[in-house]
Amino acid sequence: MGQNEASELKIYTYANCDTCRRAVKWLRAHELAFAEHAIRATPPTRSELLVMLTAQQGERRRLFNTSGSDYRELKLGEKLTGLTDGAALALLAGNGNLVKRPFLLGPGVALVGFDEARWAAAFFGKGCLAGRTA
Repeated sequence: MGQNEASELKIYTYANCDTCRRAVKWLRAHELAFAEHAIRATPPTRSELLVMLTAQQGERRRLFNTSGSDYRELKLGEKLTGLTDGAALALLAGNGNLVKRPFLLGPGVALVGFDEARWAAAFFGKGCLAGRTA
């Protein structure tokens, strides 16, 4: 990944999220430039969510923070399958609490949640973590 590509990384995080902090620490340890955005104050846009939805093979549930209180209060577990993609993306774009985090987008990279092995494979190829456990 070239320097220009790395500088275009955008990560949405929540300050009180340990997983988000680990993801940011991982990006810094690998010297990948990124812009960090507070997911609650500025949720991903509909177009960013659509990119992520495509990267997740259209599985809307992967974009939702299914363990969050907003998700439970809205009873989205019961309603999600009945929603159109447009309605689901509108919910996510309007409420950052509903979005699974961390949420990372960049040229050729679209990741939700943090799994060190998956992130390393996405950035550096599958052989990057040979001999290491995630």
